[in-house]
Amino acid sequence: MSDLLHSALHSATNIAGMASHGGTETPAVPYSRPTTPGATPSLPVQIGFVGLGAIGGVMAKNLANYRSAHHQNSLPILVWNRTASKADALHAELGANKIRVTHELEQIATECDVIFTALSNDEVVKEVYEQFAKTLKHTPPARHKIFVETSTIYPTIAGELDTLVSSIPHCHLVASPVFGTPAVAADAQLVIVMSGDYRSKKEVAYMLVPAVGRKVIDLGGNIEKAPTFKLIGNSMILGTLEIFAEAYTLAEKSGIPAQEVHKLVKDIFPAPSLIRYSDRMSNNNFDATTGFAIDNGIKDASHIRRLTAVANAPMPGIDIAHQHLITARAIHTGQVQAGEETVKLLDWSGMIGGARVAAGLPPFTSQNVGVVQED
Repeated sequence: MSDLLHSALHSATNIAGMASHGGTETPAVPYSRPTTPGATPSLPVQIGFVGLGAIGGVMAKNLANYRSAHHQNSLPILVWNRTASKADALHAELGANKIRVTHELEQIATECDVIFTALSNDEVVKEVYEQFAKTLKHTPPARHKIFVETSTIYPTIAGELDTLVSSIPHCHLVASPVFGTPAVAADAQLVIVMSGDYRSKKEVAYMLVPAVGRKVIDLGGNIEKAPTFKLIGNSMILGTLEIFAEAYTLAEKSGIPAQEVHKLVKDIFPAPSLIRYSDRMSNNNFDATTGFAIDNGIKDASHIRRLTAVANAPMPGIDIAHQHLITARAIHTGQVQAGEETVKLLDWSGMIGGARVAAGLPPFTSQNVGVVQED
């Protein structure tokens, strides 16, 4: 998904995955390597992957490629996706020695030792885990099984999943959301956050780094901490997008060309992710096929606002950003219905449309042309 935090963390981390802080070094994986990794030392680990969207699909691909190249006698990853064509396409791309496809969630639950889930929203996550639990209560596992939930969910949902999973013998849940765009995921540079059962985190961390990500941040045994941290990170990204949206709108009303604003962003905010979002706004490039869909942005903003209410920690900037996201989506939906849309799926940087219309400007096709005010 979004990668502002990724860029900030990357600046403090060297190419070998070690970060230097005040003369000390922090390892990319904050656990000792498991002495007997996997469910049973004598048996190969069967990995399952559920959800092959923009991030999940890349994670599954990288994991399959890495294990095939670095683990002798590794088993093909068993994948499931609601839209079966995505799973079939991944199988066709990587081959049967790396990927197996199932159209039944029950097969994932019963056959796999480690199951990764990367799903679109809380409702889908709960539905999938309830199906896992139903299956495993009828066919209890005989050995250690780990579920790794990587989606962006509200923290209490992780608690509900943990209760569900831990009611099944030998089963544990790790909450493990990730920071990064599809491009960051493709380079196996995701920043991975973990909370939950210690032994399970240790095993999963060494599966994911360096195959999928470059660093693990451990937030302890409370399963809700990692999803909370993910929302905190996303609040930073969303808040920055709101500032950019307002600044570009003010520049347009003041007759300042968008490209000059973008140059300034590159000079004073030299983080790759910030520059990419600025570039999208300055060029009206709001196609989410290579970005982060506005529906997901609204979901995350809603979760952040709910968290701020529970914690009594107001974030007025996020409230405004949420309004602009909804306004932009409403305008885009109207354009789709009228057959006037410029992109089929709106990126969350398109939130600038909300700021623009509030200022009396076109939402998504503005050229940032205004009246130049003379001294």
